[in-house]
Amino acid sequence: MTKALFPSSINIVEVGPRDGLQNEAPVPTQAKIELINQLSLSGLTHIEAGSFVSPKWVPQMADSQQVLTQITRHVDVCYSALTPNVQGLELALQSNVDQVAIFTSVSESFCQHNINCSIEDSLERFSPVIKLAKQNGRPIRGYLSCVLDCPYEGETSPQRVKEVTKRLLDLGCYQVSLGDTVGTGTPLRVESMLKEVLSIAQPEQIAVHFHNTWGQALANVYQALRMGIHTVDSSVAGLGGCPYANGASGNVATEEILYLCQGLGIETGADLERVARAGWQICRQLNKSPTSNVSIALQSQLKL
Repeated sequence: MTKALFPSSINIVEVGPRDGLQNEAPVPTQAKIELINQLSLSGLTHIEAGSFVSPKWVPQMADSQQVLTQITRHVDVCYSALTPNVQGLELALQSNVDQVAIFTSVSESFCQHNINCSIEDSLERFSPVIKLAKQNGRPIRGYLSCVLDCPYEGETSPQRVKEVTKRLLDLGCYQVSLGDTVGTGTPLRVESMLKEVLSIAQPEQIAVHFHNTWGQALANVYQALRMGIHTVDSSVAGLGGCPYANGASGNVATEEILYLCQGLGIETGADLERVARAGWQICRQLNKSPTSNVSIALQSQLKL
């Protein structure tokens, strides 16, 4: 493979403080603030800092407003949050988020388990959210779950992924993040899915979001990069999982993405050691070890 196959630089959306921590044991608000502050100094330029969903369903994110109003902000970093409805968006706007995200699924069954409605109903619910976000000058990103497999319905049709992606783009999302929620995808299946999606979208309108349940996340990212995708979601220390997909492990680790890109000559703007240090600290709060082999090797090398 030659460098010409890959983008010269990529954007990393750091989802650890939201998608990572919402699936881990609860940690103190101050620990979340410190995590985001450390990540803000690492060179990462997009940090998903919270989620304005009902605390009844996601208690780990109940303090998102405190987190977003107490972090030390940097002008070159975008601080975003998940906002599933108008009420959540209003709270996010009060917290001065830079960007918001909405989420649905390619799978009807997963959509019902995750947000208690059909795909069509979820898209209809997003219309007032997107309208209010645009009125307040906030870009909207879309998340699409189960783009390769569903824990309830099995294999996902690439055609279906294309159709729902187009709906989200037509609604006003500037980008759609395609999520392998179950973490069972492989590079050839990623290729088939992305070929369909890229027939109706530009590469900059698409991001990839891989979980690492079967150990293929990094290979899947590599495949996506080869196809011109240059936005990747990842989570510091590989934090995360999915409460609606039994056995699904955490997101691909940001440290793994950074190391891969170093080897490919792809610019990320982020400092691997700083990101790893942030991961070690939050893992101590969680009383667990990082899932990232890169992070573990670096920790041993630095004798920390």
